Amino acid sequence: MQPSVLNPVREHLASRIIGQQELIESMLVCLLSDGHMLVEGVPGLAKTTAVKTLSEALEGDFHRIQFTPDLLPSDLIGTDIYRQERGEFEFSPGPLFHNILLADEVNRAPAKVQSALLEAMGERQITVGQRTYALPRLFMVLATQNPIEQEGTYHLPEAQLDRFLMHVWVRYPSRTDELAILKLDSEQQRRNPPRPSRVLSQAEIFAARAAVAEIYLDEKIYRYIVDLVAASRTPAAYDADLQRWCRYGASPRASIALARCARALAWMNGDEYVSPHHVQKVAPDVLRHRLLLTFEAEADGVTTDDFIRRLLEVVAVP
Repeated sequence: MQPSVLNPVREHLASRIIGQQELIESMLVCLLSDGHMLVEGVPGLAKTTAVKTLSEALEGDFHRIQFTPDLLPSDLIGTDIYRQERGEFEFSPGPLFHNILLADEVNRAPAKVQSALLEAMGERQITVGQRTYALPRLFMVLATQNPIEQEGTYHLPEAQLDRFLMHVWVRYPSRTDELAILKLDSEQQRRNPPRPSRVLSQAEIFAARAAVAEIYLDEKIYRYIVDLVAASRTPAAYDADLQRWCRYGASPRASIALARCARALAWMNGDEYVSPHHVQKVAPDVLRHRLLLTFEAEADGVTTDDFIRRLLEVVAVP
C-alpha cells in the first residue's frame, strides 16, 4: 500500500476546501491513526464543509447530528421499540452506527449526551439497557465547536476531550485564499460541486492503517515522545516558565497519540521511519486539548500553543 492511494481524497478536498491545508492533512492523519478529531474555529471557515467533503471521498455511511441543549442520549445511540405483533422489543440503531459521524456544535449538548458519546468514542460500543452493541470497524467522529458563542453551551468533560486524538484550530484564510474562495463560490453557483474521481474503499483504509503501523519508530523517538509528555507533568525539571504555566499535564494517552500520528504523517510523506520533526509537527494538535494551564498563565495571555512551543524548545531532541 502506497501513500498515493490518498491522492483522490486529497484532490477532492482541494477542489472544495481552499486555504485549510493543515486541516486537510490533520483529517487524513486522524483517519489513518484510527482516531477522532475535534475541529474548532469561528463560523464560516468551512469546518462542516471539510468533514462532509471528506466523507464523500470515503466508502461508508455518513451522518450529521446538530447538537442542541435538548438532545437526548437516545437521539445518538438509538432505542428499543416494542413490536406488538411479535410481543418483544427490537433495537433501532441511532446515528452512532454510521461510519463517519459529524457532531456539529458538540459543546451544545448536555452531560448525558456527552457520556453516551464518550462510550462510543472510547470503547467503540454503546450500551442500551442490559445489552451492548459493537460499532462499525470504521468509526470516526469529527466534532466541531465555536469558540466565540458561550451562551447555551456546556464545557466538554476532560475525559471526553482526551478521547479526541487531535484538536485542530481552523484559522482565517489569507487574502489570496479568500479571493480563490470567492471565485470557487461563483463557479459552484453555475454548476454542481465536483464528485470525487475515486472513492477510497474501507479495505484500502484498513490496508493503509496496517502500512502505517509498520513504519519504523526508533527507541530514541519513543524516549523523545515520553520526555515531551513527561515534561508537561513535571515542568519544573525543564523550565521555570513551564512550571508557572502548567496546572495539569498530558496523560499516557497523549504519548500513544503522538506515536500514532507521527507514524501516519511519516507514511503520508513517503518516509520509511519516524523522525523528530514528524513528532514536532503533530504535537500541537495532539497536546492542545490535553493540557490545563494555570490562572497565572491565562492572566499573562499564555495559550496552550505557547506552552507547547516552549515545550518543544526545552526538551532535548535526539
